[in-house]
Amino acid sequence: MTTLAMAMTPTRAADVCDDETRALLEERFEVRWAGDQLDQAEVARLADGAEIMITSWGTPTLPAELFGDNGPRIVGHAAGSVKRLVPAALVGDRVTVFSAATRIAWSVGEYCLAACLTLHRRLPSYDARTRAGGWKPGGEFRGRELRGRTVSLIGASSTARAFRSLLAPFSVTVLVYDPYLDRERARELDVTPVDLPAAMNADVVSIHVPDLPATKGMITADLLARIPDGSVLINSARAGAVDPVALEREALSGRLRIALDVYDPEPARLSPELLAAPDVLLTPHIAGDSLEGHLALVRYVLDDVIAFLADGSRGPSWVDPQRWSLLA
Repeated sequence: MTTLAMAMTPTRAADVCDDETRALLEERFEVRWAGDQLDQAEVARLADGAEIMITSWGTPTLPAELFGDNGPRIVGHAAGSVKRLVPAALVGDRVTVFSAATRIAWSVGEYCLAACLTLHRRLPSYDARTRAGGWKPGGEFRGRELRGRTVSLIGASSTARAFRSLLAPFSVTVLVYDPYLDRERARELDVTPVDLPAAMNADVVSIHVPDLPATKGMITADLLARIPDGSVLINSARAGAVDPVALEREALSGRLRIALDVYDPEPARLSPELLAAPDVLLTPHIAGDSLEGHLALVRYVLDDVIAFLADGSRGPSWVDPQRWSLLA
């Protein structure tokens, strides 16, 4: 029977592995479960003689020597990014990697839709007014519908694609800035490729870029200024993609409705002025964090691992070594 190492603490395993998947693991594999202290020594113990290793948040970085002759040949990451987990030089050669990032993308897409609708309808302002004893503000401000508007996706990542699919019922025009998106793929997604300045001219601008040197500070003060008054800006990707000083200035001006789920540093240290700003939605890096989404993560990669072992097929969680440098 194939040996599979669950390189995550019992607490994390309960978070990302439902009872049905746990039963499947025990039925199909000789499973090694980690203890509460998941350090490098424990990971090495789990890996010795195991063909498969399932990891998640909290798993230490896996050193190259772990993948020797008696080490794992498959890593299934029941979490998001794998770039800091597995040595890049080994991927596709000594180890095949699977990641649940595309499953987490659905949760992020739902967050983006929720933030978009919440801010377009100006629910935070209505909520604050009602709590203060007020009532309908009349002509002072009014929410807007999403239907028929223009939405820009900065990056065509899996989270952007999930958000785009959820936008379908609203008959929106979807623009995408992504230098790696070819026209055939754009047609499949039913989006219009544009350059970055043009992407700012939208009712909703949602950021979906990975953490790369090319994306740091890519949304400058000048680009933020191009976003029309009253538009919604959502960042559930990387805080470093946006000029922080210009972003706070826009938030305090009240010109834009802004949803932030990522910060630099984290946990966030936000100014009192930003905390009090109207129509600013602040969440603690939870866009991809949902109850059902987390419990599905081990099964998501496990199904693809089982298929790969059976016939070499590469399911949606398979990580393409050729695209490693572009991963989040």
